[in-house]
Amino acid sequence: MTYLTENIPWWLDIARILLAGLLGAIIGWQREHHGREAGIRTYMAASLGACAFGLVSNAIGDQGRISAGIVTGVGFIGAGIILRDAGRVTGLTTAATLWASAAVGLSAAYGIYHLAVITALMLLLILELPRMPGWTRVSHRARLHVHHSDSDDEPTR
Repeated sequence: MTYLTENIPWWLDIARILLAGLLGAIIGWQREHHGREAGIRTYMAASLGACAFGLVSNAIGDQGRISAGIVTGVGFIGAGIILRDAGRVTGLTTAATLWASAAVGLSAAYGIYHLAVITALMLLLILELPRMPGWTRVSHRARLHVHHSDSDDEPTR
């Protein structure tokens, strides 16, 4: 099954990039709302960029190579976000969600709308897990943080 179609109308490309931008903005809003450095602009840009490259790959008929480049390129950006300081690692969740938001944009570009939407919704759920009741019973790291509440450090998310 291929999602590459001949003669895609211009308005469908616009709809795809708007969907990618909207979903990326929603993910970024969640991050910004909770005080993270990477926010609406960062996530929207990653999703839009992946979608735009995906649309170009649709137009030239080379989905595989361009998709692989997007995965690698955004992964490289994410690697630059991850920091280690005094045994504490930060930025893992930001790097992973930025990478996954590029997948949201690429899914929209290829017309796999259900995948774009469900991936964005799952990302939002993942990002909200630490704020859900009972999280400390499930997360070993959250339990450790509760026991060491005298520390101002926030657990890695």
